[in-house]
Amino acid sequence: MAHTAPSSAFIGSDDRFPAPEFAEAVLGPGFAHAQAHHLAHLLQLHRAHGVMLAEQHLLTGEEITALLRALDATERGLMGRGPSPYTGEHEDMFFFVESELRRHVGVETAGRLHTGRSRNDIDHTLFKMRFRDELDRVTGRLADLIEAVIARAEADKATIICAYTHGQPAQPSTYGHYLGAVIEALLRSAERLEGARMIVDLCPMGAAAITTTGFPLDRHRMAALLGFRDILRNSYGCIASADYTAGLFCALKVLALDLGRFAQDMAFWTSFEVGQLRFSDGFVQISSIMPQKRNPVPCEHMRLMASLCVGRCDAVTTALHNTPFTDMNDNEHEVHGQGYAAFAIAERVLLLMAAVIRSASIDEARARANIERSYATITELADTLVREERLPFVQAHHVAADLARLMQAGGQTLSTVPYDTFSAAFAAIAGRAPTLTESRFRQIVTPDHFIAVRGLPGGPAPGAMADSLALYREAAARVRARLAAHAAARSEAEALLASAMSRFEA
Repeated sequence: MAHTAPSSAFIGSDDRFPAPEFAEAVLGPGFAHAQAHHLAHLLQLHRAHGVMLAEQHLLTGEEITALLRALDATERGLMGRGPSPYTGEHEDMFFFVESELRRHVGVETAGRLHTGRSRNDIDHTLFKMRFRDELDRVTGRLADLIEAVIARAEADKATIICAYTHGQPAQPSTYGHYLGAVIEALLRSAERLEGARMIVDLCPMGAAAITTTGFPLDRHRMAALLGFRDILRNSYGCIASADYTAGLFCALKVLALDLGRFAQDMAFWTSFEVGQLRFSDGFVQISSIMPQKRNPVPCEHMRLMASLCVGRCDAVTTALHNTPFTDMNDNEHEVHGQGYAAFAIAERVLLLMAAVIRSASIDEARARANIERSYATITELADTLVREERLPFVQAHHVAADLARLMQAGGQTLSTVPYDTFSAAFAAIAGRAPTLTESRFRQIVTPDHFIAVRGLPGGPAPGAMADSLALYREAAARVRARLAAHAAARSEAEALLASAMSRFEA
């Protein structure tokens, strides 16, 4: 970042900093961004740094008391009057706040607050403080969605659906089983976000510009006062390592990609041709001209929001591509604005999706009809021929495939096709009559039987589903527990800072 001393007044000339075009294109937007997103954190950081300096005997008792009062007055003034316009008098929000402090306590005392630090370590600490807040909010929304999907999976663990591959009916399953796959993907995203947060939650303060400082600062104390779990050790990495930003938005992007894919499935399932998912009236818009239409437009909005979130995440990571491993504006206010927008969009899509999941329902009769028309249970016929008729699977597959062709030609389904048709198809391949009775044949081609025999871990059978749901509930509880721990750590840090300040307040 630039470290040129700010001019005393905005001059509309290229001969004085800032040039008007630079002010309009860069400094003004940056000032507005910092004011909107980082001012409260900056004041908190100032208080913590001042307390730490006093504890290290780098500020006198009188100086820290005066500075804490000045910070309170500055906060009341800035927070009470609304956004301050950018005039060019001060280069950025840091110098603007410093000028406010000078107004209250004079140049000498105000200037001592900056002992041993730089805008480099300040800025990266502010970014991380904001990222922690954003991560906790979006993870809270994600936890809401996970819990909503688990509740729906519990309620519909036996509700028959037709599962699709390549856009075509494939096999019967249950809605709960399908949602289990969604739950696992969401839980993995929760883990990725937590992993990103662990990296974000390392404090850069004390790194100064690059190499720390000769002043006896207490980096661990500063981290504790600001609620970080530890320091980021290498001082060069504190201001150069952009992986905390890249890792965060890569994790958020994966979540958005999964949400968009789930929304696309909803759109497909609610189509007239498939029709196995039905939205409640509160999430259906009508046509202005076609009275029969029930448009499940939340699918489109969720898909769109997920795509926009992906785009914002890509904007952040693209901005970091091929940048030098040093302090640079490519990992500062401009690009983080894209990131904050990504968080805001992610919260919206998570909120909407949780509500849709709670209210949408499966039309099981339609799902069963689709399974029947598409012969989606015929895989189990082939499997049974292997188990009970002792055919090699290749031959069993040929019997089932020939039967499917015969049914298509005759307009029949597995529940209506004559048993003799099956028997003839079997004999043509196996060279003998089947031992499978007609009643057994009719049983094994039902979707209920198909699901019941698929009891391996992760399958849709009742026992396997019960085991999976128990694991999902435990994992969801861990997500909530981590959020509660983060909130408790934040409260403890606030109390720690308040206690430390109280020792210096008159």
